[in-house]
Amino acid sequence: MDWGLRNRLSRILNPQDGKGVMLAVDHGYFLGPTEKLEDPKKTIKPLLIYADSLMLTRGILRTCVESNANIPIVLRVSGGTSILGEDLSKEAITTSIEEAIKLNASCLAMSIFVGSKYEHQTLSNLSKLIDEGEKYGIPVLAVTAVGKEMARDARYLALSCRIAAELGAHLVKTYYCENFEKVVEGCPVPVIIAGGKKLPEKDALNLTFNAIRDGASGVDMGRNIWQSDHPIEMIRAVRAIVHDKLTVEESMNTFFLNKDMRSNELETLKTR
Repeated sequence: MDWGLRNRLSRILNPQDGKGVMLAVDHGYFLGPTEKLEDPKKTIKPLLIYADSLMLTRGILRTCVESNANIPIVLRVSGGTSILGEDLSKEAITTSIEEAIKLNASCLAMSIFVGSKYEHQTLSNLSKLIDEGEKYGIPVLAVTAVGKEMARDARYLALSCRIAAELGAHLVKTYYCENFEKVVEGCPVPVIIAGGKKLPEKDALNLTFNAIRDGASGVDMGRNIWQSDHPIEMIRAVRAIVHDKLTVEESMNTFFLNKDMRSNELETLKTR
């Protein structure tokens, strides 16, 4: 692995603890204007300081993130279908490696759909993307997407993660599940957990804690952060678990403490 590729990976996962908090805002590429992500710039800006990296498409990067933002970019480069389409697994590579270089991407991300009708297409695309990334020292994150017919269990997720790693992915994003440690044991590259659909704050923090405890190298959370009524406090609580090794109860205490402090600050500003 060359220096450039190792350097880019070190921006995604902190070299001091091998962990990372990735903020996912790429949902619109197939869902459109998702709740509380209707105005991406407004959603992203206050959270950037607390994220280790930002996962998004080139369109949102260009229009909604200031060019002087000091944040490693995980660039979503797969797509081509929408929530209205026939099959979400029928994805293609939508962004060239030259474009990713111009956008100063630290990592490339694409979905694979193991067990789907278009399994071969997505796995072949992953292999091509890894080949292109290796030429320029850019790592690839394989996202083990799960279709409607696929179970989110250890057997399936372990299969998907291992295949991604065998094809050369440098990082894998997947879902947390029962016996998750078996998924990690069978995957020779770092595994990052997807946040998934919006959960109550404590449940999302439990998910984070359990995933890190069972071997995950970080989280890629979107809706469980920016769909919270208190997104800044939520991402800070997630960071406290991932990087500071706090328990769920301890992180909830920081959540409420930060929420109360922020409320007091807002009230003070209103009275000025």
